[in-house]
Amino acid sequence: MRVSSLYVGLSALLLFQCTSQKKSAEPALLTIGPEKVPVSEFAYVYEKNNGSADSAYTSASVNEYLNLYTNFKLKVAEAKSRGLDTTQSFRTELNGYKDQLAQPYLTEKSVTDQLVREAYERLKKEVNATHILVTVDAEADPKDTLAAFQKISDLRNQAINGTSFEALAQRFSEDPSARENNGNLGYFTALQMVYPFENAAYNTPAGQISQPVRTRFGYHIIKVNEVRPAQGEIKVAHIMVRAQQGLPKADSVTAKKKIDEIYSRVQRKEDWNRLASQFSEDAASADNGGELPWFGTGRMIPSFEEAAFALAKPGAISAPVQTPYGWHIIKLLERKELPTYEEMETSLRNRIAKDSRSELNKAAFLRRIKTENKFQENQTIKEATLRLADSTLLSGKWKFNVPAEPKNLPAATLFTISGQPYTVGNFATYIEANQRPRQNASPAHAMNLLYDRFVEASLLNYEREHLEEKHKDYRMLVNEYHDGILLFQLMEEKVWAKAVEDTTGLKAYFEANKDKYMWGERAQATILSAATPAILEQAKAQLEQGRFQSVRNRQADLTFTFGNDDLSKAGKAQLDQLATAMQADTSLSLELTGYLDSREATNKKNANLPTRRATAVKNYLLQKGVDKEKIELVPAAGQSASSRNARRVALTVYSSDLQALAEQLNQSNPLALQVTSRKFQRGENKMLDGVTWKPGTYNLTHEGRPTWVKIEQVEAPTPKKLSETRGVVISDYQNFLEQEWIKELRQKYPVSVNQPEVQKLIKK
Repeated sequence: MRVSSLYVGLSALLLFQCTSQKKSAEPALLTIGPEKVPVSEFAYVYEKNNGSADSAYTSASVNEYLNLYTNFKLKVAEAKSRGLDTTQSFRTELNGYKDQLAQPYLTEKSVTDQLVREAYERLKKEVNATHILVTVDAEADPKDTLAAFQKISDLRNQAINGTSFEALAQRFSEDPSARENNGNLGYFTALQMVYPFENAAYNTPAGQISQPVRTRFGYHIIKVNEVRPAQGEIKVAHIMVRAQQGLPKADSVTAKKKIDEIYSRVQRKEDWNRLASQFSEDAASADNGGELPWFGTGRMIPSFEEAAFALAKPGAISAPVQTPYGWHIIKLLERKELPTYEEMETSLRNRIAKDSRSELNKAAFLRRIKTENKFQENQTIKEATLRLADSTLLSGKWKFNVPAEPKNLPAATLFTISGQPYTVGNFATYIEANQRPRQNASPAHAMNLLYDRFVEASLLNYEREHLEEKHKDYRMLVNEYHDGILLFQLMEEKVWAKAVEDTTGLKAYFEANKDKYMWGERAQATILSAATPAILEQAKAQLEQGRFQSVRNRQADLTFTFGNDDLSKAGKAQLDQLATAMQADTSLSLELTGYLDSREATNKKNANLPTRRATAVKNYLLQKGVDKEKIELVPAAGQSASSRNARRVALTVYSSDLQALAEQLNQSNPLALQVTSRKFQRGENKMLDGVTWKPGTYNLTHEGRPTWVKIEQVEAPTPKKLSETRGVVISDYQNFLEQEWIKELRQKYPVSVNQPEVQKLIKK
């Protein structure tokens, strides 16, 4: 094994020397300190990033990019001088990227092309099928595999001879869902089932039963019930009211009322775009009439997708549909068939790379590299090695017990790849690292499986290790990632993290550049938009009071026993919840009013009882941490009680939050009033932009709704505070730090440009 490792090490060293000699023989376009950048490296990166531009290879374009690339390589040179490319974390990260980058080069392109085309053709159809499954492990012993095959074949014969396929599925299928659905899978299309199953389903005519087909789950027989054209793709618009799962019941009810009110207005043929703009809570689509991108089967929440595809013609509108995100009204805009092959090709390639059909590609690739890399197997040594299998392999505890014959077996060559030997000792090490307990298998079968995997892993690793020799694109990509990782580590230290953590430097930069961070003209304004003039007047009247009864915090009256002012257990529980709410929401305040019933009122000794009861409630809330300034005792204003139920304290909760005003007036109609109050810059609000920007009140009609605007103050352009624009300042400060750092690097690492080679690129 040491000889083998030495062989691999020497090969890698020779490869490195050859590559280095080739690199050094190539003219350098750029020299940064001791580092030389070959012409081919710059040309590759430039072509990749600029080759399709109209200005490609002009003097201005090449020199501009050369300047950027020089700055990039200066940072890489600094990272190397610090030894960042020698750390274990760097090597681990780079190797991870190399594995990802290698994947496109470890496939058989011609097979992939065929699979992509096949998948596209199948996406044009949807298959409805029923199946019967007999489970068997993908790596089961041959005798178990044969038993499963015989069982599924017998079931197929019964179905062919007239026994109900569905009855057989319900009774014998080992798919758990078959007990409920009799094996029916509904409609599916390409890339939704494992490939062997899909293959059998698409190759079996409607009304027929497939031959037994093996998947990783076991053996199946498939009855194709129907084949129909695919649904294609649709474009829809929606109006959304958010009501995510877990919302308080009151909010969920409010959301449902709101969507129902919007739907009634849709049914009255009100303008869809206006309704979406005014009321849809999907901010990304509201201003565009609620329009969503094209989508096909499987790309939306099922309930949304089902309702959308059920719409027959463009212009059709669904009733409110619930999803985990809330309520939607959906309008069909357009339908189209499956996108073209060219439009889908890239996504299909990505999906196929993760699909079970990629095994076909892998098998074809292994066959090719076996031939390409001159794979040769020593059959005699292989047979001797496989005889080392024993029962410990089935428990995952096999150890390499070297036999007396054949002599020196550990060093014997099992096979070679491009002349490089892989020994029995190498295989034994692989077994000990990769074995696992197995049931219902023979030692010989387990050993054969491990040998096949060892051959496969060895071929793939050999190919991966030599990719940079074979593929220039791969070599260049690895170099890009190598430098990119180094750059990221150093940029994090010198620029990104520093700009965030250096609060003194950030503040100094902000103070020196204040004129770059200005507010435009702003207005502090309140905007009321109402469904009717009467509601608007009601809202304006309440607005003057500055507080509004809180609908969501409405409280039941606290009742008392005759002549008593002690709080009941239920009353204390109610007040506990109220105290929690008032501590969490500082906009809330409370009025307490005590009442007597008729019997209590006849006794003058009870004259102070209403106040004592209200005071008891107040004191309890104060003990629970409620601010005393938030509670007010209010007399009953001379009202006399006439019923026994009047032994009570009324609790009226108010809020200074304008949304409480909206909630109060929206109880019967969730769209009755919309309220907004904050500072606005010009261009942020259409209603505000429609009036004169001076303090005062303005009445107007906006999109059919009576609207009232109150401008309290108009502020001239003023500098922003650092807290108001911190993100933008940090970004600018990062750019400043980077430019200062580049100046330092240019002094530390002399830069030399090979102008004749630059001119050659420009002339190209």
